[in-house]
Amino acid sequence: MLEVNTIAKVFTVGGKALRVLDNISFRVEKKETVAIVGPSGSGKTTLLGICAGLDVPSQGAVTLADINLNALHEDDRAYLRNQYVGFIFQNFQLLPTLTALENVMVPLDLRGGAPARPQARELLHRVGLADRIHHFPAQLSGGEQQRVAIARAFITRPAILFADEPTGNLDEETARGITRLIFEMNKEQGTTLVLVTHNHELAGMTGRMLHLKAGKLVEDKLLRAT
Repeated sequence: MLEVNTIAKVFTVGGKALRVLDNISFRVEKKETVAIVGPSGSGKTTLLGICAGLDVPSQGAVTLADINLNALHEDDRAYLRNQYVGFIFQNFQLLPTLTALENVMVPLDLRGGAPARPQARELLHRVGLADRIHHFPAQLSGGEQQRVAIARAFITRPAILFADEPTGNLDEETARGITRLIFEMNKEQGTTLVLVTHNHELAGMTGRMLHLKAGKLVEDKLLRAT
């Protein structure tokens, strides 16, 4: 599903080269669940963005769903993301002028074809928000907003889901509920999951852990068989 081959990422800051990622390689198989962990500044979010085609590496290659991302222009990468990828972010990234229902509909509307509204209603019911579908993000709690984001991520039945600190802005109790929901829906749809987290409990629920330190992959640990 995902292959990362000797990638590096270098930024220029104040005229100096800053190497954020250095010679990272790994593979993720279909339906595998993987946590990327490490201290702040270790390159976790940068790596996730490159894996998802939101950014490009300075060197090396990323293959997603058997497609070489390096060979694609931005419009082609955007199309690929819409076809194969779901996202859950720490800060929810809901559109403030759209209701919960409309936010969930967006990815499927962009894809075209299947009617989005009935599927969005069904997913919001699945995540426990059947009575909040016409509320705007500002009218929802943090946990409710993340539930909307989860429904939005799964509406296209993505082949792979990328989650960046999905419980980072939530209290402990709400975070546990969101974690359960992500893994339940991930299992129901047979989705490959790659997530960045500081939450050891969340990371421990995956099948495999990649540990970054100073931009290098220092450990690739199997937690349980998939």
